[in-house]
Amino acid sequence: MRIKVVKTKIFKEDENLLKFILKYIKRIPENSVLVITSKIVALSEGRVVLYKNKAQKIKLIKEESDFAIKTKLTWLTIKDGMVMSSAGIDESNAKGKLILLPKDSFQFAKKIREDLKKIFKIKNLGILITDSRIFPLRAGIVGVSLGYAGFKGIRDYRGKKDIFGRVLKMSRTDVADSLATSVVLCMGEGKEQQPLALMTDVPIEFANKINKKELLINPKDDLYLPLFGSILKGRR
Repeated sequence: MRIKVVKTKIFKEDENLLKFILKYIKRIPENSVLVITSKIVALSEGRVVLYKNKAQKIKLIKEESDFAIKTKLTWLTIKDGMVMSSAGIDESNAKGKLILLPKDSFQFAKKIREDLKKIFKIKNLGILITDSRIFPLRAGIVGVSLGYAGFKGIRDYRGKKDIFGRVLKMSRTDVADSLATSVVLCMGEGKEQQPLALMTDVPIEFANKINKKELLINPKDDLYLPLFGSILKGRR
């Protein structure tokens, strides 16, 4: 797998993202994955609010979340089926503003994929919208997928045999988040100004239709259920 990150100018609020991509990406080979950070997607959608005070931010966090609980260091929230800090609302590289997550990363990925396929006259193209997250009990952030299009986000090994003939019962690979982790490591999280990347020789299965819920798990079925007990009790 090859990853080519793209250094760009600073993306501005309400700027046309398709034109921005075409300014820096002159060629997309067949069977590639174009990676776009969620921040510039949100900026293109005008998902930006001028920061006023802490109370305003807390109100936004609650409005943007399906579940929110105050912890020592942050607001622990669930949004779009994912656990995250403060509903993904970001103050970094924002010049006194709050940047919310995109409206619908899956829908955006689908639309930009259709446009780019026509422009570059290719059949197989994946689009991956990335963000960053912190794993419980781990220092540092890793990449995560907020949405994708053009490839299957999960690889299912259930019912297949391992190298010793044992039938696998639970094994699945989270393809979308695995790709996001790899590429975010290369794109950086500081002042690199590398919000785009092109991945080639990617070990994925391309698909025109995807199931946007294929990575989601009901909290009742989650391995970390004891940590999420308060969710099931309806706390907010």
